[in-house]
Amino acid sequence: MKFFVDTANIDDIRNLAETGLLDGVTTNPSLIMKSGKEFIPLIKEICEIVDGPVSAEVAATDFDTMLAEGKKLAKIADNIAVKVPLTPAGLKTCKILTDEGTMVNVTLCFSANQALLAAKAGATFISPFVGRLDDIGFDGMELIADIAQIYDNYPDFNTEILVASIRHPQHLLAAARLGADVATIPPEVIHKLYSHPLTESGLKAFVADWAKTGQSIL
Repeated sequence: MKFFVDTANIDDIRNLAETGLLDGVTTNPSLIMKSGKEFIPLIKEICEIVDGPVSAEVAATDFDTMLAEGKKLAKIADNIAVKVPLTPAGLKTCKILTDEGTMVNVTLCFSANQALLAAKAGATFISPFVGRLDDIGFDGMELIADIAQIYDNYPDFNTEILVASIRHPQHLLAAARLGADVATIPPEVIHKLYSHPLTESGLKAFVADWAKTGQSIL
């Protein structure tokens, strides 16, 4: 499974990239607003830090403007994935950009039927939002299972399942069990993946015992 970080915070991106665990970045208008920075220069900076796909989302909702924005974003760097909404205009834009060789991330997916449409439009990634489904009483992981089954039924589909709106480590674990290709994870959730009380207590015991030996490796 590939790990993308869902943030526009440069410091978080840089720190995670240095771990070697980061395969890409996803952003959206809300994350850009939170960063307080200018959109295009920020995306360019992120692309210079990360070798993998960097999702940059269009702001328009009509086809003509959306396509123009997508083409402009695609010119920022070779690793840009233009992010479009799962609407008729978004899928039409997806098809054109994909045919031109641009990666496209189709976002705001909440049903398997929508995911099927995105794959037929040639999307590089489909982003189902599991946390938001959980918020309204649905099991977001059932959607991941349905999409995975449908895509497996049709080997000609090359769209990768990019699990989004991850709220906690259990979401990630369930997505990995279902064979999702990518998870885009907030920095705070990635940091939680390291933690386990037995790791912490075991390390504490090793450090204490080593101190008792009076030795030094250096």
